[in-house]
Amino acid sequence: MITGELKNKVDRVWDAFWSGGISNPLEVIEQITYLLFIRRLDDLETLEEKKARRTGQPARLLFSADQQQLRWSRLKNQDPEVMFHTVGDDVFPFLRSLGGDGSTYSEHMKGARFTIPNAGLLSRVVDLIDAIPMENRDTNGDLYEYLLSKIASAGVNGQFRTPRHIIKLMVQMMAPQPDDEICDPACGTAGFLVAASEYVRDTHKSVLHDAAQRQHFHSSMFHGYDFDSTMLRIGSMNMLMHGVESPDIRYRDSLSEGASTDAEKYTLILANPPFAGSLDYESTSKDLQRVAKTKKTELLFVALVLKLLKPGGRAAVIVPDGVLFGSSKAHKELRRVLVEDQKLDAIIKLPSGVFKPYAGVSTAIL
Repeated sequence: MITGELKNKVDRVWDAFWSGGISNPLEVIEQITYLLFIRRLDDLETLEEKKARRTGQPARLLFSADQQQLRWSRLKNQDPEVMFHTVGDDVFPFLRSLGGDGSTYSEHMKGARFTIPNAGLLSRVVDLIDAIPMENRDTNGDLYEYLLSKIASAGVNGQFRTPRHIIKLMVQMMAPQPDDEICDPACGTAGFLVAASEYVRDTHKSVLHDAAQRQHFHSSMFHGYDFDSTMLRIGSMNMLMHGVESPDIRYRDSLSEGASTDAEKYTLILANPPFAGSLDYESTSKDLQRVAKTKKTELLFVALVLKLLKPGGRAAVIVPDGVLFGSSKAHKELRRVLVEDQKLDAIIKLPSGVFKPYAGVSTAIL
C-alpha cells in the first residue's frame, strides 16, 4: 500500500485532472500511463548509454540525435508552454511510431492520444511523476494499484476489477510455479497476472537468478487477452510497473477466435470473465459451441478455459451462481463435463456483495 506523502501526491494529481476538466477515471489513468511510459523509455536509454560506455559496444538507442529533446530528463525542465507543445506535437507521434520494436507496450501505444487540456496541468503532473522514486519495483506497483483502485465507476460492458484479496486467495490456492505458462483470457488491468508474478518472485527466490528462467519469467510466462485497447495499455503498464519486462498482453476477442489457435497451451489459467450479456452463435468460436451450445458468455468462458488448458493444467475461475444452478441444457452439459471429464477440486462460494459497487451478483470460484 502507498501511504502518507506519496498517496497525497497522487491524490493531488487526480484532483488536478478533475479540476482541469478530465473526469473519466480511465482517461486520467491512461494519460498518467503515457507519461510513465515516456519516463520509462528515458530510463532504458540511460541504461543503454551506461552499458555502451562500459563495454565499448555501440548502444541500441531509442532516441536519435535529433530526438534527444523528447527524453523525460529534458522535457521535465522545459517551460510549461514549451513542454505542452513538445509533448503534443512530438512525443506522442514518437510513441505511436514505436510499434516496430515488437514489445507489447509499443504495440498498445499505437493509438496513444494526448488529451491533457493545458500546459499548467501537464506541468503539475510531470513534476509529480518525476518525484516518484521509480527504482523500487514495490513502490511502482503499489502506486499503479492505487491509481487502478480509483476506477470504481468503470463497471460498463461487464468490466470490473476483481478485489485484490480475492485475486490473492486464488493465486495462493493455485501456487504458480516458475515453469508455468499462465493465462488470463479476459485480463482487464492484468490483476491476476501481476499477483501471479509477485507470488512466483516471493516463493521462488531463485527464479530471477537463472538466465533461462529469468527469460521465461519476463517474456513467455504471462499471457493476457482483452478486447478493450485502453485496458490493454493499462494492463501492460501494470505488469511493467510490477517488474515484468515484456508480458504477452494482446488484443483478442477470446470467445470468437483464439480457442483453436491456443488450444492446450497453458498450464495455469486465472480469470474473472465478464458475466454480462450473450453473443450470437455466428460470432462465437465453433470449438466452444461444441463444448457448450449456448450464447451465454459465462458458460462460453468456462468452455474456453477447458479448451486452453494443457492436460494436467489447472485453473481457478470466478463464475456467477447461474453456472452452478442454471437448468438449461447447456448449463447441465457444462457441469457434466466439469464433474466427469475434469478434476473439480472445489467450489468456493463468495459473499454476495463482494463485487459491489460494480455488480451485486452472487458468485463462486471454480
